[in-house]
Amino acid sequence: MTIAQVQTTWFAETFSLLAENVEQAILGKRHVVELVLATAISGGHVLLEDFPGTGKTALARAIAQTVHGTNSRIQFTPDLLPGDVTGVTVFDQKQGEFEFHAGPVFANIVLADEINRASPKTQSALLEVMEEGHVTVDGVTRQVGDPFLVIATQNPIEQGGTYRLPEAQLDRFMIKTSVGYPDEAATLRILQGVANPRKTLDAVATTETVVAMGELARGVYVNPLISDYIMRIVDASRRATEVRLGVSVRGAIALSRLVMTWAAAHGRTYVTPDDVRELAVAALAHRLVLEPEAEFDGVTAVDVIGQILLDVSAPRENGSQ
Repeated sequence: MTIAQVQTTWFAETFSLLAENVEQAILGKRHVVELVLATAISGGHVLLEDFPGTGKTALARAIAQTVHGTNSRIQFTPDLLPGDVTGVTVFDQKQGEFEFHAGPVFANIVLADEINRASPKTQSALLEVMEEGHVTVDGVTRQVGDPFLVIATQNPIEQGGTYRLPEAQLDRFMIKTSVGYPDEAATLRILQGVANPRKTLDAVATTETVVAMGELARGVYVNPLISDYIMRIVDASRRATEVRLGVSVRGAIALSRLVMTWAAAHGRTYVTPDDVRELAVAALAHRLVLEPEAEFDGVTAVDVIGQILLDVSAPRENGSQ
């Protein structure tokens, strides 16, 4: 199904309304808010690597309230068990039967705070949920929320007692980004009480609206030249001398899905090369594994993707049909 212009107009207006509502709790971070919303609509998940006190919890809560959805927060610690994430089956002596107690993953927006503090076994408990959208406990499969967005965070400055996320788990996140500190103007407005992270926001849409937007986004036209452009970027990441492990096929698919949503969010029925360039770092950089020599020289995955975007020529056509 190809999306019509009238549908993209509605999509863009709704997307802007969602972003403006979330911005009441997260001032001065419109681009990050739009990135996370686009990821949610695309059916992906977000990894935030950020400093404490930058509004990660407020962001998750604000998105859930904006779409009239449910949200939960899991504080990952070394003693957290997989059942604490997914839920457990408990025997009810009064009823004489086993009863399932749902874990915090059964929500539309799940904040997995400081995910790298938990053991690899507990981290892996999120994998099935993130990939499949369901949980299997004692042989019974149960669906989680729809839409379902995991916002996982890790602290870049406190690495003591943490477990580095394995590449296979990093690859499950559609994007990696950071909220960062607000600029001076936004900070002043926060201090003056304009933004209240604990404020309850009025819903401006429903979870069904987000699901419908995701279905519409899949109808955005992607010119074969755009697909070829994404393929050449991914291939270049695998051939870069600084890289030991390049972007996976899952990464290429994630970028393709994300740019389709991004195009619709900006009122277009087709993807442009600029969409790819704007989202490539957020969608691809965290999937790279660099050579130790390159890391020692101070090279980062963001640098590598940035150089690839300079080296790989973009198609001349704008991607319209």
